[in-house]
Amino acid sequence: MPGLEVVAQREDLDAGSLAALGCDLALWEFPATRSTEALGEVMAGTPSVLLLDTPERVAALVAAGARGVLWRDVDGDRLVAALSAALAGATVLDEGMAALLLEPRAAHASGVELTPREAEVLGLMAEGLSNKLIAARLGISDHTAKFHVNAVLEKLGAETRTEAVVRAARQGLLML
Repeated sequence: MPGLEVVAQREDLDAGSLAALGCDLALWEFPATRSTEALGEVMAGTPSVLLLDTPERVAALVAAGARGVLWRDVDGDRLVAALSAALAGATVLDEGMAALLLEPRAAHASGVELTPREAEVLGLMAEGLSNKLIAARLGISDHTAKFHVNAVLEKLGAETRTEAVVRAARQGLLML
């Protein structure tokens, strides 16, 4: 990625050694055996993007301060985009991870209850995807994608996709 330089590749870094490197961003392969609490201390000083194999700790890692959480098999273009966004101060979640965070928030924050699939569709709507692209991304039919989009619109009391995304963001159902 133009403008980025790898300053270290190490198995294990603590907050002190990471700070001594003077890096602006850390990219971690996060093994299931690593302590989320210990990583939280490291991430407090340096924005971090984490690569995961399994979804179990996505919410805990975001709560601990991860600037980005991606699947370990992320392609190069998406990784570059995520690193750029994290450097700009955004929080980045890979496809499907937002639904893991949205479902518990949906019932508690606004009274609107979205199914995990509806939360996933809402996230894709926020990316500006058409029904056809949502269907392709999720591996479902165009008709099923349209059904989920309409369910999201109805539950949020919105007439348009843009209105639905704005309402969802205001109600805490969607992180933009």
